[in-house]
Amino acid sequence: MIRLAACQYAIECLQTWGAYEQHLAALCQNAAGQGAQLLLLPEYAGLVLSAQLAPEMRSDLHASIAAIQPLLPRWRALCADLARTLGVYLQPGSAPVLDSDGHYRNRAWLFGPEGELGHQDKLIMTRFEREAWGVAGGREGLRCFDTDLGRLGILICYDNEFPLLARHLAEAGADLILAPSCTDTEAGYHRVRIGAQARALENQIAVLQAPTVGLAPWSPALDENIGRAGLYVPPDYGMPADGVLAESSQLSPAASQWLLAELDIAGLRRVREQGQVFTRRDWPEQAVALRPSPISAR
Repeated sequence: MIRLAACQYAIECLQTWGAYEQHLAALCQNAAGQGAQLLLLPEYAGLVLSAQLAPEMRSDLHASIAAIQPLLPRWRALCADLARTLGVYLQPGSAPVLDSDGHYRNRAWLFGPEGELGHQDKLIMTRFEREAWGVAGGREGLRCFDTDLGRLGILICYDNEFPLLARHLAEAGADLILAPSCTDTEAGYHRVRIGAQARALENQIAVLQAPTVGLAPWSPALDENIGRAGLYVPPDYGMPADGVLAESSQLSPAASQWLLAELDIAGLRRVREQGQVFTRRDWPEQAVALRPSPISAR
């Protein structure tokens, strides 16, 4: 068994580095103190750093993204120190990062007890990211991370709505997908949640979702946030009949809270070998089934 923690992360206006550092440390210590071995925060959690900017700058969408860039190395160092000190794996959400080609990308780092393990960029951008922010899709593809808890991948928010991305990670051996999300409507939350649960079903893997919650009128990027944390698995032998291994009880609480759940990786693998169905194994049969008789118009 491994113990996972997904945060319903309430956006707070922490106006100094010291206040933010204390906040993030206390949050992570709380989860680690309850036995969590892997901590997941949501998409764009790093944008909370913009609260440290002058009011006129943090209220400007493009200026705030540019102005937090000097803070990101310090943020990464803080996250690495927390993971090392607490002896946990930490995915602290994502942040828009100015890349070497002059484009911003939505980037999520993973840290472990041994330090920074690497990053995953969001690949497919939402309309808001494309049209309002000018954030570009990742150009490095997908990667798996080998950890003491198992092999995992990261699909940021919207990426969970595209089956071939999770399929690529599953074929690369991932047992768990981390799904940090940031949605400003209930419909948006459910799109990602349904996608996460579908990816768990199709690939017979687990997907852990962590959302932003609450109101942040001081930030045009994080002004409204709705979501529920959850851990989704294939509905099969030894797993919940509805595929929901754990889900937070409240949609968008006023304060940050952790969803803690235990995942049986060995049991998950047994489902792929001895389950009622073999959706992961049978995936290629879709192409075979369609080849001889394409859909005809009537």
